[in-house]
Amino acid sequence: MTHADDLDVGHDLEITKTTRRAVGAGTWVSGTLSGHRFEALVFPEHADNPEWEIGDSRISKLWIQRLADKREVFNWDRGPDRLAADDTTLQIVAFLAGGLADYIYS
Repeated sequence: MTHADDLDVGHDLEITKTTRRAVGAGTWVSGTLSGHRFEALVFPEHADNPEWEIGDSRISKLWIQRLADKREVFNWDRGPDRLAADDTTLQIVAFLAGGLADYIYS
């Protein structure tokens, strides 16, 4: 059995699509990692209201689905809509919040 602490979250990150928004700043990013798929709206700058982004991430929207059962395990839309379902999901959120914007805009 694999515990969340044993995961190497991000080792299999695959960005499958990036789409710049037609109006305003921001890029939609789709991808997979650690048996989950995600969609995120990432910005080059921080939000005017810090409560709109996950921590200091420049991510204002993040949706995560576990691939094994197609269950939505996290959703953030300028605030928490669905909290992380488990430790694995928390690690995925932390990984994406820690560097997705830098990866997309560097």
